[in-house]
Amino acid sequence: MSSRRTASLITLGCARNEVDSEELAARLEAAGWQLGDDDPDVVVVNTCGFIDSAKKDSIDTLLAAADSGAKVVAAGCMAERYGNELAEALPEASAVISFDDYAEIGGRLDDVLAGRPLVPHTPRDRRTLLPISPVDRASVPKTAIPGHGDLPADLPAGLAPASGPRVLRKRLDESPVASLKLASGCDRRCTFCAIPAFRGAYVSRDPDELVAEADWLAHRGVRELVLVSENSTSYGKDLGDLRALEKLLPRLAGVDGIERVRVSYLQPAELRPGLIDVIAGTEGVVPYFDLSFQHASGTVLRRMRRFGDPRRFLGLLESIRERAPEAGVRSNFIVGFPGETEEEFGELVGFLEQARLDVIGVFGYSDEDGTEAAGFTGKLDQEVVDERVRVLTELAEELTAQRAEERIGTEVDVLIDDDLGDGGYEGRAAHQGPEVDGSVTVQGIGLVRGQIVRAVVVDAEGVDLIARIKAGP
Repeated sequence: MSSRRTASLITLGCARNEVDSEELAARLEAAGWQLGDDDPDVVVVNTCGFIDSAKKDSIDTLLAAADSGAKVVAAGCMAERYGNELAEALPEASAVISFDDYAEIGGRLDDVLAGRPLVPHTPRDRRTLLPISPVDRASVPKTAIPGHGDLPADLPAGLAPASGPRVLRKRLDESPVASLKLASGCDRRCTFCAIPAFRGAYVSRDPDELVAEADWLAHRGVRELVLVSENSTSYGKDLGDLRALEKLLPRLAGVDGIERVRVSYLQPAELRPGLIDVIAGTEGVVPYFDLSFQHASGTVLRRMRRFGDPRRFLGLLESIRERAPEAGVRSNFIVGFPGETEEEFGELVGFLEQARLDVIGVFGYSDEDGTEAAGFTGKLDQEVVDERVRVLTELAEELTAQRAEERIGTEVDVLIDDDLGDGGYEGRAAHQGPEVDGSVTVQGIGLVRGQIVRAVVVDAEGVDLIARIKAGP
């Protein structure tokens, strides 16, 4: 085999997958592989297996990679979820690997390149693999947790700080924003969601390990940390500390070089008053609430095995805005859930009309393999689901545009991310999460990526804002 071995990484899906890819990249380099997109020997596609559209995108990407002539390896959630079934359906892929293969990814790609067949795994419910009590967690092999495992002894110095805990990660871009994974897995049992079965039980990362990784990222130009997990409000439960996130946030915000800490994936039913206080009132932690409402009707939520209703949700939003009037709030909603009546859909519409959310994501329900909801009766005709998606999407666009217009005249701190040319720069205000929440266009001179500038909002286009640099102190 040639000593020159090159691999390309393609990442699909959520920010958690992006972190997994950076960990895979570090392991590949440690194993002697070179990373590059120019005529690679192997293309690793870190797939998404969340909903039908994401699975289709994963398949299309795998097929396109195979057409390039390189050997193709399917990794990530879809590969974990379907294993040997995916391998049989997609012979174009040279291998389908599991999360359990991540610790030895270099060797797995060596096998692929040498033509040695890899036997694809038979999918299993990963919730049964990990004990979750604080007493038992010490006995869990870290290699059973995506993104965890012993570091290679010869890890290149550039992949870790010179002293202190070593971080297994390689930055794959130069963005001033980076995701920091709080945990893997999920312990909730929402009837529509398959993620816990293939991501496993919820396992929190050690707080000191997270602070060390934040410091490592800060030394590589990161100015904003986005904390990600399947459910960030569960952080610390398996460590025996229900207030672990409240304690962690000020520590992360205090890391030298980190200007912003943003928390994503908050479960409304678990959002404690103390956590609201910390997110809304800690310097360096942005008042941003990514709330997983999913619906507003209490009866629909109970069928989803979730909790809440319009009154409780509006009360939660009022509590947030009492502490931080300009807080950013986003959420996603599923319409057309089995048995959803016109009245229940109307409850959702009425809630959104009162909620003043900055960003609203709308998804039509579809059955997911292995979920409880897939066996529910009362499935709606696809035409009804599509119509409700259309109605709610149009309403969401109108409401979020109105919310953006409410911010005209306010001052925002904008993290500059891109030079648009002609004196224009693109960035994000504190109420805007990366990629999905809109942006702010700022007119200025000599601004640089990673800089935070104070600006006044002068106009809005949809959820996007236009601002000018604030003059004077």
